[in-house]
Amino acid sequence: MLTLFKIKNIALIDRLELEFGSGLNLLTGETGSGKSIIVDSLGALTGDRVSSDLIKQGESAAQIEGSFKVEPNATLIAIFEEAGVDLDPDSEIIVRRDISLAGKNRIFVNDQSVTQNFLKRLGEYLVEIHGQGEQAALYRVETHIGMLDEFADVKESARSVEAAFFELAAVKAELANLEKDESEKLQLLDILRYQVDEIKRAGLRPGEDAELEEEKRRVGNAEKLSNLSDEAYALLYDNDQSTVSTLEKAARKIAELGEYDASFREFDDGLRSAQAVIEELAIAARDFRRGLDFSPERLNEIEDRLAEISRLKRKYGESTEAILSHLAESERRLANIETAELREKELKKELADKRLAYVAAAEKLHQKRIEAARAFETAVEANLKGVALERAKFEVRIDSPDPDVPESDGRFTSKGFDTVEFYFSANPGEPAKPLSKVASGGEASRLMLILKTTLRSGGIEKAAVFDEIDVGIGGRVAEAVGRKLKELSGAQQVLCVTHQPQIASLADRHFVVEKDIAGSSTSVTVRELDAGERLEEIARMLAGEQITDAARENARAMLGKAN
Repeated sequence: MLTLFKIKNIALIDRLELEFGSGLNLLTGETGSGKSIIVDSLGALTGDRVSSDLIKQGESAAQIEGSFKVEPNATLIAIFEEAGVDLDPDSEIIVRRDISLAGKNRIFVNDQSVTQNFLKRLGEYLVEIHGQGEQAALYRVETHIGMLDEFADVKESARSVEAAFFELAAVKAELANLEKDESEKLQLLDILRYQVDEIKRAGLRPGEDAELEEEKRRVGNAEKLSNLSDEAYALLYDNDQSTVSTLEKAARKIAELGEYDASFREFDDGLRSAQAVIEELAIAARDFRRGLDFSPERLNEIEDRLAEISRLKRKYGESTEAILSHLAESERRLANIETAELREKELKKELADKRLAYVAAAEKLHQKRIEAARAFETAVEANLKGVALERAKFEVRIDSPDPDVPESDGRFTSKGFDTVEFYFSANPGEPAKPLSKVASGGEASRLMLILKTTLRSGGIEKAAVFDEIDVGIGGRVAEAVGRKLKELSGAQQVLCVTHQPQIASLADRHFVVEKDIAGSSTSVTVRELDAGERLEEIARMLAGEQITDAARENARAMLGKAN
């Protein structure tokens, strides 16, 4: 329920603050007084796009704000949690939209910045606006199935059908990919087989290229390495002046010193370790020299191998590891294609099973729709009598394919295989025809209201806004529509913009929208009327600019009848 509504610098409105209550809240005013500004601003709080053109002339920013009292359900709580927005079940939800000429338009919910998409999702739980656009929606056949399902209360069955449909669609998509053009599949097979054979023939090892580069450096510098190792061996070990020889002599001298001074004995272990390291290093240099390969043929082999690896890198990856990874992936794809025939058989069986599951779920939903359709027709026709369409006829026609025929798959959707269409006749003796071909604007307005009251469920707290749905009606019909609005307001808050005094007389709260012109400036104000002001406003609606005593008496009678 909308409890507080604020507007600042929107169109012709400087500042506006309205407190709405439960029941029927009416807005009236002369044509062009600015009532549409109120409705459009409410639409902005449900996620409708807004433009900086709405900002009042001479101002740089505008603001729209609404406070809503809503009992959060599980879905609404999930929407808030998903967006990371705080929701206190005991507090009202406050929605604010800031609009700027600089283009910095922002949306806040409970003082937290949110996206327009979030507001659209939230708006479905706050306000529902019914106007000329929604009447036009009645003419779209695709909207009829949703109305029937809402009346039938088939949420669980509808979810089962939707889940079965998407499972069926997933199997169909995979099967379609397997059944691609055969020549394309054969071409891919040839490519993959060639790549696998080429990489396997190369016999690559992980890190082989790095090992070969190191060996190439050794073989290419064999003469220099040979001289260096010979010289190192000679200096370390292979003559009387070698490091090992001089170290042995020094060790003997230190040992003699140790006989006279114990501090020199501490170096015994270090000297022995040094001798062992030098000897081991000398042997390593000698063995390295012996292992050197001076063969030009080996250098050619290494260069040829590196060239081969380089060629494979250019085709399959930047390292031997990447090439081997490509090999594994190609083998996997090759195996998938080669076993596609087996997988295709599996998928065809799975497709048949998924189709049976979908048909079973859709058939169950179909039966519930068939049962609900008759009750829906009866309820709507009974309610139509209350809006001066006593002899109107309303039919729900459900067209369904034979699910046992394969060609019917083209009719399968996430909503089942039914096509639902409303048929209508306002006059006795005339057969019911598609709604879009027979309902006038006034009849569509009344039918929309009846559908709304017929479909409503208890406990709804969001505000229902009706924007001039009384277009094309008057007199007895207008009174009947007012009674239906009043009935609806017993279950949820109703805000209604109307030009009909018969409807205005039924208001629980009555607001008037007025346009004031002072010099070259124009402004719009909205105020709630007390009992005396209500009488005058309804008299104005009856008589026009010149309010007569007769119009006042008529207005007084209307108010008395309403109460």
